[in-house]
Amino acid sequence: MAPKQKIRIKLGSYWVRLIEDSCKQITDAARTTSAKTMGPVLLPIKKRIYCVLKSPHVHKDARFHFEIRTHQRLIDILYPTAQMIDSLMQLDLPTEVDVEVKL
Repeated sequence: MAPKQKIRIKLGSYWVRLIEDSCKQITDAARTTSAKTMGPVLLPIKKRIYCVLKSPHVHKDARFHFEIRTHQRLIDILYPTAQMIDSLMQLDLPTEVDVEVKL
């Protein structure tokens, strides 16, 4: 049976350590208020690859490849309370972590 209310938090970051620490802070805050949590679920890593010419005039075939990896996690909080939402709002997450919250 699906819960009537749930909060879905999606985290994204370039650094794995920061995103894991943020997930731990969120789950600890939710568990102190006795809310049931599901996650963190590892989502697929998004890779963006950029190809840049090494020298535009002489060596036309020489290229640099740069890659940006975005790591993502998903946390569901079932049966949220007002106290739990307040504790989530008080969290101090790093600015490098992108947070999306859906009710």
